[in-house]
Amino acid sequence: MVDKARKVTRAAAGARAALGFVRPLSSVDVVAFAVFDEALRVLLVRRPKVAGEPFPGRWALPGGFVDVDRDADLLACARRKLRDKTARVSPYFEQLGSWGSASRDPRGWSATHAWLALLPTGGTAPEQVAVAAEASWRPVDDAMQKGALAFDHVEILRTGVERLRSKAEYTSLPAFLLAEPFTLPQLQRIYEVVLGRPVDKSGFRTRALAARFLAEAGTVEGDSNRPAMGYRLLDRSTPAVFPRTFSPRLGH
Repeated sequence: MVDKARKVTRAAAGARAALGFVRPLSSVDVVAFAVFDEALRVLLVRRPKVAGEPFPGRWALPGGFVDVDRDADLLACARRKLRDKTARVSPYFEQLGSWGSASRDPRGWSATHAWLALLPTGGTAPEQVAVAAEASWRPVDDAMQKGALAFDHVEILRTGVERLRSKAEYTSLPAFLLAEPFTLPQLQRIYEVVLGRPVDKSGFRTRALAARFLAEAGTVEGDSNRPAMGYRLLDRSTPAVFPRTFSPRLGH
């Protein structure tokens, strides 16, 4: 297996040497969301204050250059970058798109491939490991302010927020932001935080149970310190699709 990997690496090196044109910088950025303290938050890292580094000391999405010797594909690179910053593996990744131009990175023509990741929490900030750069979970509304982030990361973040909020209208995707087991009121509150508006309780309960993406996980302590039914997701690889969207306040 090792010999095969070495042969692939040597072949790739030979192919790179044979190319007669300048190759663009290739990177991956991760828009990692979590919900805690009643806010939708995004993971940001502070760029190093090193001579020659673009946007020194500025906040940015976690990411970096593709390592052809370590990353089998773009998803593997995205998973590695997030793991390096949080020591956690997200149960859900979704590719957002690609951004590239001659001006987005002062080091040269650059293309980045952005991924959306969701980290489940129990209502508190996900634990982080010591990293070379300072890391922080910021409310998305603050992070999306013009000029708040390095490179074109505000634009990428806006795309991630729009994708998450759009899918929250008709899928079970926000449930990926909850640690299991969770109650239906906790799930509803996650939807309300993501969407930024109230959702009708009875309509939400009917829709969630009818979609058949939940499995009962036994009795747990609810938000009011009274016993409540706990639930877990039947499938964490893909969200369930609802037949109708959530209407503001009414949900049905």
